Amino acid sequence: MKTLTPEQYEQIKDALPVQRGNVTIENLVFLNAVFYVAENGCKWRKLPSCFGKWNTIYVRMNRWAKNGVWPKVLEALQTQLNISLDVTALSLDSTSIKVHPDGTGAEKNGPQSIGKSRGGRNTKIHLIVANERTPIVFQLSPGQAADDPEGRVLIQQLPEYYKTNNLSLLTDKAYEGDEIRGLAVSLGLEPVVPPKSNRREPWSYDKELYKDRNIVERNFRNIKQFRRAFTRYDKLDTMYSSFVVFAMICETLRE
Repeated sequence: MKTLTPEQYEQIKDALPVQRGNVTIENLVFLNAVFYVAENGCKWRKLPSCFGKWNTIYVRMNRWAKNGVWPKVLEALQTQLNISLDVTALSLDSTSIKVHPDGTGAEKNGPQSIGKSRGGRNTKIHLIVANERTPIVFQLSPGQAADDPEGRVLIQQLPEYYKTNNLSLLTDKAYEGDEIRGLAVSLGLEPVVPPKSNRREPWSYDKELYKDRNIVERNFRNIKQFRRAFTRYDKLDTMYSSFVVFAMICETLRE
């Protein structure tokens, strides 16, 4: 998918802000301009002129990011497709994102989940998914943040539907601590995670079901097809996370 088609646009247009006043760039053109920047990782100034003035595109993208438009679009699209009806297990994991020099430097006003790790400046995406193409909740953290505490926060952000249907939660050993497993159980989830080798009282787990844990890795692969998500060019979390959600929307729309 190199652009959003009119048919795909029809699936999400009702969740987009209503265009008012003397608008020179239609929403479909705007979305494809964002798609171009997201896929190619280019600077806003490098947008082809066929999309209109680059500054107009940037201002609208910035406004939608601050107003939380993109998560609402993704939620509406998933609701429309009734994705939650087919869920049998959830999978939780994180991935590290390299921060481009453009994403560092003088701080701006707002959260910047950028930290230093052995690989340099990084941001982590923590994600819970329902299948290989369906993200549910995610959050950003600095690259040096431990997975377990972030995972506990993310689990509590799950919509109530996923907490009340006796779903399994597939995770790797980074999330096998007593606290996170206890939290999962208290919220109605069944943790499926192998114990660490130094556990004095190791537990058994469904090894066959655990093979499906890679659905979260496939989601990361889908997101990272977009260079603006694969590498962080943006200083503020609001803009970078908007590109991550935009990538999720495009993957959900993909036939």
